[in-house]
Amino acid sequence: MLAAIVRAMRPEQWTKNLVLFAGLLFAGGLTDPVLLGLSVQGFLAFCLLSGASYLMNDLVDLRRDREHPEKRRRPLASGAVSPRAAGLAALIAAVAGLAWSYAVNPGFGHVALGYVALNAAYSLVLRRVVILDVMAIAVGFVLRAVGSVEVLVGDVSRIELSPWLLVCTFLLALFLGLGKRRHEVVALGSGAGAHREALEGYPRGLVEALISATGSATIVSYAIYTIWPGTVEKIGSARLVYTIPFVVYGVLRYMYLILAAGQGGAPARSLVSDRPLGLNILLWVVAVAITIYLR
Repeated sequence: MLAAIVRAMRPEQWTKNLVLFAGLLFAGGLTDPVLLGLSVQGFLAFCLLSGASYLMNDLVDLRRDREHPEKRRRPLASGAVSPRAAGLAALIAAVAGLAWSYAVNPGFGHVALGYVALNAAYSLVLRRVVILDVMAIAVGFVLRAVGSVEVLVGDVSRIELSPWLLVCTFLLALFLGLGKRRHEVVALGSGAGAHREALEGYPRGLVEALISATGSATIVSYAIYTIWPGTVEKIGSARLVYTIPFVVYGVLRYMYLILAAGQGGAPARSLVSDRPLGLNILLWVVAVAITIYLR
C-alpha cells in the first residue's frame, strides 16, 4: 500500500520542482553549502506538496480516470490505493510540506501555502475552465520560481529573480501545458469532453496555434531577459545572450515532439526520455553556469 501511495504521488513528476534551484543558480550560490542546503529543503518540501496535489487530483477524477485508456492504470483508478488512504496521505503530505516550508523561512512558507491553495482551486474549479486551467498550471511554476528566491532570503537578502525570467517561466509552463492538452485532445478524440469538460474548448487548430504563440513568446522573453540592463549588471557581462540558441532549440524540439512525434502527454517524461532535448537542457545549464560563475 505504501509503495502504491508513493506511485500515486507521481515522483517522476517531481522534476518540475527543480525550478526551486533557479534562484540559487542565477544568484551564483551553487558553491555555497548553506544556500544549497536551503534550496534542497525547498525542493523536498515542494515534492511533498506536489505529491499531495496529485493525490487530490486523482481523488476528484477517480471515476473518469477509470474510463481513460492510460490513467486507469494509476494506483487509485486501478484499486491499488483506496480513496480513504489517498485522502489521508494527501493531508499528511500537505501538512508536512507546509510545516517544513514555514520552518525553513516564513516567506517561503507563504509561497508554499499559495501553491497549495492554487492546486486546490485547480482540482475543484479551474481545471474545468478553458484557458484558465493551463494558466493555473503556469502560475504554479511561477510560484516555484518565486519560492526559489524566498527560500534563500533569510540568508542572502540581495537575491532576486528578474521579472523577465518570471515571465519566461510562465510562458514556458503555459507552452508545456498546452502541449499536454493537445495530446489529450488527439488521444481521446470525440470523447475528450467526457473525460474533462475543458477539453471541449480546445479544438485541435486552436490549441496548435496557442502552442506556436506561447513557444515564440517564450523565446522572445528569454532573449529580452539575457540583454536586460538589470541582468547584464548582475552578471557583469552580456554573455548570457549566447545561451539563447539552447532555448530556441529546446522550444522547437519540443514542438516537434508534440506536433510530429505525438508526444506531449507527459512533459516531465519527455524532458527526460528524449535524448536530444535532455542533452540540450544539460548544455544550457552548463552554459548558464559558466557565464555566471566564470566571470
